[in-house]
Amino acid sequence: MSIKVDNLVWKIGNKTILDSVSFEAKPGKMLGLLGPNGSGKTSLLRLLAGLKKPDGGQILLEQKDIRTISRRAIAQRVAFVEQHATTNANLGVIDVVKLGRFPHRSLFAGWTRADEEAVETALERTGMSTKRNDRWQSLSGGEKQRTHIARALAQAPSELILDEPTNHLDVQHQIGLLRLVAGLGITSIIALHDLNHAAMFCDELIVMKGGRIVATGAPDAVLTEDLLRNVFAVDARVEASQYHGRPHIHYLR
Repeated sequence: MSIKVDNLVWKIGNKTILDSVSFEAKPGKMLGLLGPNGSGKTSLLRLLAGLKKPDGGQILLEQKDIRTISRRAIAQRVAFVEQHATTNANLGVIDVVKLGRFPHRSLFAGWTRADEEAVETALERTGMSTKRNDRWQSLSGGEKQRTHIARALAQAPSELILDEPTNHLDVQHQIGLLRLVAGLGITSIIALHDLNHAAMFCDELIVMKGGRIVATGAPDAVLTEDLLRNVFAVDARVEASQYHGRPHIHYLR
């Protein structure tokens, strides 16, 4: 398994944010992380990215405890696109993407052919090659998100972690971004709000509530009418889509 989480606990003071969280992310698959606001999704992703340390349990990267791995080594294999990622407005697209190579470069090393190839590949895969010289402030919301993903891909990660990357994007760019991530062929863990998008693009889902996992598995096994009612407090009907065969949720008025 690329990432394995075993009985994870994380607290802020006396408040338990994540409680007894366990799961495995399968190599090359897209794992969707769902749950209402305050369920612990962002906290879990930041722990997986090595930005915070757990108070209990383990996070294993290829069977090695993340607490024994240096921050640099984690960054060489795990890329994290935060929900509110910011970038210096004076930078160009190419400069932002080049930042992804920092974990692989020594302090005094020059720019290498491997660095150049990684950046070019990342720009191409995200459809941002033609925007390489554009300034950050001139980009649309979708282009900014694609640039952040290109930066993450320039890290040449084995795992890609994204925290609600489709927020504030129009529908066209939401679908395009999810299609991009699903087609990368690397292990990805992505927090999403749109349940139908999660059902359509993710291989497996995890649903959280109150810092605990309440359901996990394939979309058609997880997204039941009872779960929607009990976790998300919505009345809905679920049926297989005639267009893609995945579950589709019809919310009732």
